[in-house]
Amino acid sequence: MSRPERALILGAGQGSRLLPLTEQLPKCLLDLGSGRSMLEWQLRGLMEAGIGEAVVVTGFRSDLVEQALQRITPAGMTVRTLFNPFYKLADNLASCWMARAELQAPCLILNGDTLFEPEIARRLLAAPSAPITVTIDRKPGYDADDMKVEVEGDRLRAIGKTLSAERVNGESIGFLRFEAEGAALFVAELERTMRTAEGPGLWYLSAIHRLAGAGADIRVASIEGLQWGELDFPADLTYVRTLAAGWLGASATPQTAKLSATA
Repeated sequence: MSRPERALILGAGQGSRLLPLTEQLPKCLLDLGSGRSMLEWQLRGLMEAGIGEAVVVTGFRSDLVEQALQRITPAGMTVRTLFNPFYKLADNLASCWMARAELQAPCLILNGDTLFEPEIARRLLAAPSAPITVTIDRKPGYDADDMKVEVEGDRLRAIGKTLSAERVNGESIGFLRFEAEGAALFVAELERTMRTAEGPGLWYLSAIHRLAGAGADIRVASIEGLQWGELDFPADLTYVRTLAAGWLGASATPQTAKLSATA
């Protein structure tokens, strides 16, 4: 297995469910405490795991993201941006399609609103070889907004928010690893999906769902016990700030014991 050296961060959205906080500021730049944004935490986490290059897909207030990157990019890391002019009209499948030239080699894809401790990235990178690997967590119950998964052993069978409860046995945290073979499969599926009427309005994980349904070898890596959070709603902001504060309080070395709160 060739180790990925690049991560694609999907950060084009505004985060309208966090208004008015995101009226003029994309949610990836919201302060999670001590002046450190979601994007800065992500770049630091990737760098700690050995990823030296990141491509950030921008959209809403791309100028602010580009300005912030001049300040927050870790020393020794290369970060580029790719502007998605259709961010108001399309979902993140279109962002991946626009970035398909960046997916020609082993790589990671990370949702722009997922806060994670570096051990999660290290665990994903250390997972057994597979064309595509999806990080998953497990909890007692799942709500309508969770990106739910159906897993058989370590193989992904389905992924989506509308999976029926009897099929669900985990959730995606929005962090994937692609080997070259898997990246090629994913790009081909993006091309097919973007030619459909509904394609631009879909999440990129719908392409993963279609590949799984067609029998592609997609595996999962469990990150149970590790700390992460997704930022969609005001309550999520409180939670991810709690995580970040704990990490800063531990000299930026997060503990692996999961907090009692759930993301």
